[in-house]
Amino acid sequence: MSFAPLNYQNPVLPKLLTFGLLVLFLTVASSVNANDSAKEQKLVELPEWLSQRITSLPVKKRRFLQTEDAETFAGSREKLLIVLEKKSTAEIAAYIDAVQSSLSQLTYNEGVDLAAIPLNTDAPWFNWWKVMRPKDVEPERQAGPFNVSRYAYPKSGIATFGGFPVALYPEDLLAGKVEVAFVGVPLDMGSYHRGQKFGPMAMRNEEGIGAIDMATMVDPSKELIAVDYGDIGVDNMSTEISVRHVRERIAEIAQTGAIPFIIGGDHSLEYPDVAGLADVHGKGSFGVIHFDSHYDAGKGGAHFITHGQPVYRLIKEGHIPGKNFIQVGLRGGWPGEDGFKWMRNNGMRYHTMAEVEKRGWPAVMKDALREARENTEKLFISFDVDVLDPAFIPGTGTPVPGGLTMREAVPIVRYLCAENDIIGFELVELAPNLDPTYRSAMNANYIVNACLTGLALRKKGIVEEGYFSPLTTEHRQPEAGLQGKEQEKSEDIDRNYATGEPIQQLVDKKSKKDNGRD
Repeated sequence: MSFAPLNYQNPVLPKLLTFGLLVLFLTVASSVNANDSAKEQKLVELPEWLSQRITSLPVKKRRFLQTEDAETFAGSREKLLIVLEKKSTAEIAAYIDAVQSSLSQLTYNEGVDLAAIPLNTDAPWFNWWKVMRPKDVEPERQAGPFNVSRYAYPKSGIATFGGFPVALYPEDLLAGKVEVAFVGVPLDMGSYHRGQKFGPMAMRNEEGIGAIDMATMVDPSKELIAVDYGDIGVDNMSTEISVRHVRERIAEIAQTGAIPFIIGGDHSLEYPDVAGLADVHGKGSFGVIHFDSHYDAGKGGAHFITHGQPVYRLIKEGHIPGKNFIQVGLRGGWPGEDGFKWMRNNGMRYHTMAEVEKRGWPAVMKDALREARENTEKLFISFDVDVLDPAFIPGTGTPVPGGLTMREAVPIVRYLCAENDIIGFELVELAPNLDPTYRSAMNANYIVNACLTGLALRKKGIVEEGYFSPLTTEHRQPEAGLQGKEQEKSEDIDRNYATGEPIQQLVDKKSKKDNGRD
């Protein structure tokens, strides 16, 4: 299928291509850009039979048939010719008029279309969703993290990320010398298939975060000072309004020295998360590794921010230079040729699943790790769960087959976080309502825990590249067993174990029973 020059620049609809939905509308919306005219498009030579049939038509109509815009409703040049072959000159003229009329309606129509969404500024509760609860109405307490469970086991009672204590204000983070602050952002207005707003809730309710990592035998919950910083307020009637507030809150966390771990929510969040960190650390001071099946650098849509546009907006506004942005896991139907050219033109590095098929994961990730450290020591990781194969996380709005396995993703994230100065981590696009099991939320937690493990390794000073614990990766038999026996560390045999009474009594009972039957 052939599209016009900015064929994949619509911010939301390209993700629908994954499912084969709304193909006609996608084709129409993708084929037009307000800055392109027919004369700027590459003209295609018409076959002789068609040229002869339209000689009586005005030059503009004949030229239009030579553009990609003419293919909009047919789908491709070949299909267009099949459609026109059976039409008379008058019918071809009518076809051209119909297509041009439709395309003209796609652009902004001044005086008819809304240029901005008006808000009721007289509303007495205009900011109800983001007004902070005044501290003076609460019982006085000492600043610092606090537990919300009445039980000794922290994961009983009120659910928090990893069972960690709660912090509400920056002074809690400072007083507690918090290193990692988890924060939920239940936003899903910027997405195609809703439900990502339930991601933070689902992940709090499942295990996986803060658990010991068997590969390294490091327990991040023991090594790191982590808290649940609650959810950031969102206005689920407006992505644009919400991301402004999210940016403020992420900067608030970063200013305390804590690393924000943002749990979304849809991928619109990458824009305020990265921009908020840039506000604190400085624009261009860190790199981003973006794990996703989609490149999310769409442009040209009616809205400036959706879950398909954060990358373009970050680059365009200068929060991060293209050379510091690395894409990993791209596949499916988006981007097209123009998208990859845009990335190349802006100095971005990308590693598609096609490259993985060609070169293998070890070679690809070696390059990605090297690139992550190339231009800056600091790194932000954006992990869209649809980079994983849907077999592992079916609970996402835009799944694409052929993605990463959990066995691949966990060590990749672990060592990225161990070998780089991480200033933030986000996990987005988990839509638990699309998964009737707990698998999606559980696996999402394990991805987050992989990064926590990496941070813990770094804090412990374990700098060995690709470190594995010898305890869990080498059984060292038979010498280890012999040594244990020598040192009297092996178990003694106890035939009464778990029986509740001496074994001989059991034998006597059985014997009496058997004799009685005889």
